[in-house]
Amino acid sequence: MTSTPQPPQGPAPTANAMRRALKRARDGVALDVTESAVLLQARGADLDDLCASAARVRDAGLEAAGRPGVITYSKSVFIPLTRLCRDKCHYCTFATVPGKLRRAGHGMFMSPDEVLAIARRGAELGCKEALITLGDRPEDRWPEAREWLEAAGYDDTIAYVRAISIRILEETGLLPHLNPGAMSWTDFQRLKPVSASMGMMLETTAERLWSEPGGPHYGSPDKEPAVRLRVLEDAGRSSVPFTSGLLIGIGETYEERAESLFALRRVSRAYHGIQELIMQNFRAKPDTAMRGMPDAELDDLVATVAVARHIMGPSACLQAPPNLVAGEYARLIGAGIDDWGGVSPVTPDHVNPERPWPQIDELAEQSAAAGFRLQERLAVYPDFVQRGEPWLDPRVLPHVRALADPDTGLANEHAEVKGLPWQEPEDVFVPSGRTELHRAVDTEGRTGDRREDFDEVYGDWEALREAAAPGMVPEKIDADVRAALAQAADDPTRLTDAEALALLHADGPALDALCRIADDLRRDVVGDDVTYIVTRNINFTNVCYTGCRFCAFAQRRTDADAYTLSLDQVADRAAQAWDVGAVEVCMQGGIHPDLPGTAYFDIARAVKKRVPDMHVHAFSPMEIVNGATRTGLSVREWLAAAKEAGLDTIPGTAAEILDDEVRWVLTKGKLPAATWIEVVKTAHELGIRSSSTMMYGHVDQPRHWLGHFRRLVEIQQETGGFTEFVTLPFIHTNAPVYLAGISRPGPTTRDNRAVMAMARLLLHPHITNIQTSWVKLGAEGAAEMLRSGANDLGGTLMEETISRMAGSSYGSYRSVRDLVAIAEAAGRPARARTTLYGEVPAERIAAAAASDGHLPELLPVLEE
Repeated sequence: MTSTPQPPQGPAPTANAMRRALKRARDGVALDVTESAVLLQARGADLDDLCASAARVRDAGLEAAGRPGVITYSKSVFIPLTRLCRDKCHYCTFATVPGKLRRAGHGMFMSPDEVLAIARRGAELGCKEALITLGDRPEDRWPEAREWLEAAGYDDTIAYVRAISIRILEETGLLPHLNPGAMSWTDFQRLKPVSASMGMMLETTAERLWSEPGGPHYGSPDKEPAVRLRVLEDAGRSSVPFTSGLLIGIGETYEERAESLFALRRVSRAYHGIQELIMQNFRAKPDTAMRGMPDAELDDLVATVAVARHIMGPSACLQAPPNLVAGEYARLIGAGIDDWGGVSPVTPDHVNPERPWPQIDELAEQSAAAGFRLQERLAVYPDFVQRGEPWLDPRVLPHVRALADPDTGLANEHAEVKGLPWQEPEDVFVPSGRTELHRAVDTEGRTGDRREDFDEVYGDWEALREAAAPGMVPEKIDADVRAALAQAADDPTRLTDAEALALLHADGPALDALCRIADDLRRDVVGDDVTYIVTRNINFTNVCYTGCRFCAFAQRRTDADAYTLSLDQVADRAAQAWDVGAVEVCMQGGIHPDLPGTAYFDIARAVKKRVPDMHVHAFSPMEIVNGATRTGLSVREWLAAAKEAGLDTIPGTAAEILDDEVRWVLTKGKLPAATWIEVVKTAHELGIRSSSTMMYGHVDQPRHWLGHFRRLVEIQQETGGFTEFVTLPFIHTNAPVYLAGISRPGPTTRDNRAVMAMARLLLHPHITNIQTSWVKLGAEGAAEMLRSGANDLGGTLMEETISRMAGSSYGSYRSVRDLVAIAEAAGRPARARTTLYGEVPAERIAAAAASDGHLPELLPVLEE
């Protein structure tokens, strides 16, 4: 028998230390880790004192929430979708092996019929939550799990969870609360449209309990604390109401337990997405490696609840499972809980099968004896029900509203629990809002400099400021700039990272020399011609809830500047562009919550139907992931379908900086760097080429630019799919991250010249076309970039809303004559190109010349 050794606890806190910590708790002063570790050891009268102050904090929160004296629970059914797991937690009896399942007559997963039988029985008894719990990615460890999934037609466990959740919604009306273990950012996107909420216990941040042999989590890849914290952060980034918590008494010290609570507070503060925290006490079980460990004592649990209440504050929702405390309900209420969790009249607690649920009537009586009224809630907590978007997907929102009390967000105990269709929102492409914005942004401007939900939608600004600070610290540069310049002139492919960083910091005469070297290389590689493309941007909607903190384009559907185009309007704009000589439309939009994953196919088809020869350059990697997760297709399958619908190439936008240290400051919910890379590489493998981009000058440093360039080279060496690299200087004026006082006010002229020159040098010889952005830099700035290594001016655009909403002052359209003039200012000739840098047909050149500078009146979006 093996067991986890008892933690090496230090000496008990002194009486003075306990008195000081208790006084700070009573006075409402913020506690630190040391004080919290002291209070976790409170016993006797000290524990009573701690609980009294914790209860006052809880009561203040309930009063502020409009439900004083209320303790909640969820009437649920527990569905153990599979008990197979790739982890090997030493205390777990839930996880099993394929042989035991076969001997018991069970499949590797519960069948849909088995799941629905439980859910239907729950609905008959008034349950409203389907708690779906399962082991982590069992197909990675057990061939039998993989075989079951393949035979049933599912690519992975998450696909089955998604499919069964839809059936539960449609056939029973219960709201799925999903616990599939450690999920990726993409997993959240796949499951959010089919669930009301999700969860995963943090358990502990004590890494030694995972990394050291004999530890309770040793041999369990998904129990690494860094992995689990990343899951919690990805849930917040994805605006998923999320349940987490601690498992106490598994070998952690009091300091480690306190550190775990503070880690939960950091995530909750940053994203406002943790809907509840469970404080669960360890119970030793027979036939486990930890069967010899003592159970966590009740006093230990009570103290942990009370300390958690002080750390998390009055608005937090704290739960302790009532079936694990031997009837000591009053002590948990007194310590500061406000919820009993899921209680089922149908199914046992499959994780703790030896501990039956209490009867709901008993819970009500025990709560009343402590002065509280028991009320039913839904799987998703009242605050998130009332917040609505973006926390609840529009495909799930009708199911939630059918069961919720509209006034409180709690459960409507009289609601009929019945299945409702799970379907895409109707009338997605109905024109709405300020659809003339593409014109008016140049004449009237935007309505205001920020969204009305500025203080909530992007997360906690103060927490973000703290997170951004380390990445914005300049690094010391020791390399010799003169030697680096010599190497750049001789062979830029051999520049070391130290030399490249020295050049990225170059200024004065050194910067001038760097730009000359880059311009000479440009001349040798692509010649003197400055290329441009006659194109039109079509931003089909700006409704978006992703929460990118650099973006001033995104609006809520109710904001004054919000708009959505119809398919006909998209096609009309493409036809207008063709009439004036365009060879390409570039189409991107916000991540509108109502857009089905197939909407992008409809957009491409609409353009190709109206203008068959128009090149469709559309849909950023973020939009591609959004489309794939909403349709349930893989990225590869979705891209193949998009190509069939008419997609020709994709813009390499949404890259920003391919470094998550920077990305998670710039954006709350956009795809991680690794996912961006996966999407782009997959597109290239399918013959869908892309541009590449970098947005810089915000919370980044030259070391981040260097890393970004190196990653692009790696991708290009593997796929050869990039057509060009586009520099995107950050437009700060209306950017939320600037308005919040966190980012810099965009790049300097020095930054722009250095980035352009180094793009030419570091991407050589792999990406040979380097583009500058006149819409962000203006004519003079673009001409300077042409003298610093650029060979391409991008497009005429015709309309441009994204940069203009951010505060760019250089307009939305440049005629061919304008672009030629910019090239001439740099002493260079200009010529038109296609998206793939080919020759433009003479007919297109003639059409562009005939209408140059005389665009037709563009269609308004709102129709009388």
